Amino acid sequence: MAAKDDKTEPKKGGKGWIAALALTSLVAIGTGGGLGMYLLSTVEKAVDVKKKDEEDKAVKVLKYTGDLALRSVGSVVTNLADANDAWVRLESSVVFKTGTVPNPDVALAEIRADILAYLRTVTMKQIEGASGLLHLREDLNERVALRTKGQVNELIVEMLVVQ
Repeated sequence: MAAKDDKTEPKKGGKGWIAALALTSLVAIGTGGGLGMYLLSTVEKAVDVKKKDEEDKAVKVLKYTGDLALRSVGSVVTNLADANDAWVRLESSVVFKTGTVPNPDVALAEIRADILAYLRTVTMKQIEGASGLLHLREDLNERVALRTKGQVNELIVEMLVVQ
């Protein structure tokens, strides 16, 4: 009879091991899933905070600070060199350190006259596209720097209309 009892006991133990293994697996899956969800939300929050901090830092960086002045040059309207029926209107401003330009109104009038004289020599092909606008801006900045002997930091093209 001892042989019959030995055969039945291992079967009960085997089913117990399978049940224990299944229960342990379910607990491990639940714990792993919960931990994964927690880590995912923590990482997402950290990335959002870092991105927001980077955006705040990028916004705070200013090119012009301190004692700089921005003055409008005004509107310049003239025709282009290659066609009498093509007109251009340019509105711009200049940036300079306060106090470096002795008489800003006179300097602005001279700058306006230089821009007018330069635009009369420009053809439509020269100002077409992004590269044309960039070259126009660079040429105007160079003329303004020469006219004011480097006292004006930059000429900003606010609006350019060609019709």
